Amino acid sequence: MTALSSPARTQVAPDGPVPLRRRRTPVAPYLLLVPAVVVLLVALGYPVVWQFVTSMQKFGLAQQFGKPPEFVGLANYAQLFSDPQTWAVVGRSIAFCLVNAAITVVIGVLVALLMNAVGTVTRLVLQVAMLLAWAMPVIASMTVWIWLFDWHRGVINWLLTQFGLDFTNHNWLEQPLSFYFVATVVVVWMSVPFVAFSVYAGLTQISDEVLEAAQIDGATARQRFFAIILPMIRPVLMIVTLLQVIWDLRVFAQIRMLQDAGAPLAETDLLGTYIYRLGVGASDFAMASALSVFVLVLTVALSFFYVLHLMKEDS
Repeated sequence: MTALSSPARTQVAPDGPVPLRRRRTPVAPYLLLVPAVVVLLVALGYPVVWQFVTSMQKFGLAQQFGKPPEFVGLANYAQLFSDPQTWAVVGRSIAFCLVNAAITVVIGVLVALLMNAVGTVTRLVLQVAMLLAWAMPVIASMTVWIWLFDWHRGVINWLLTQFGLDFTNHNWLEQPLSFYFVATVVVVWMSVPFVAFSVYAGLTQISDEVLEAAQIDGATARQRFFAIILPMIRPVLMIVTLLQVIWDLRVFAQIRMLQDAGAPLAETDLLGTYIYRLGVGASDFAMASALSVFVLVLTVALSFFYVLHLMKEDS
């Protein structure tokens, strides 16, 4: 047979194979990220640096009117963390954050599964209802919730009394335990739509053929959920859980408005409201800055393992 003599034939060098050229890293995507990075550094970097510098100074009401601040080093941190009230607030905040994030994710997953199982009309009703709850301004929704739990004219007390329970003139905000119950109801109600929509978007990417094949093989609904659905939506769950932990740790408006409605401050403070009381209430901006820096470190610590796990899954 005649050998083919085409230019496409592979040529082998006498000294061995020709080394492959390195693929050049594209520069354009990184250049496009530069404006966003600069905006983030300016918008977020300056406040963080200012907080850190202020936390190492004596900065009160006099400094607000032009008196030069006095550098005190780590004295503010030593005073802050030697106060038992600080650790009580930190403990309450972490507990409130983890409990609320867990409840929100569980209810959000259940609502997403419900939306995925019902018909079109019912699903649209659920989605519109959650969008309205999610889009409602915090001040407006908190006004409604405070009215619902009002000790004198609240609907909740009236309904429980109609069911035979004696909740006449019961003040939900007077005791810390019932206060945090109300706060949990409000925060979870505001956060569930985000989790439900995110998880529902993940559920729509699961192939129906895979679930039908598992059902034909005899897998129960529980087995399909834990063996197929849950592993496939795990990246979405990790992200929404991380975001909920961060948001619930920094919750402020809901707690502050419930406190203004008649709750005791010292026993119901979380990190956000405690920083507000130190800075705006007591005009001790240095201590408020020190606690803000601690909250930043705590947020990074709580989210570190989630981020590390996400990076491992991505790689």
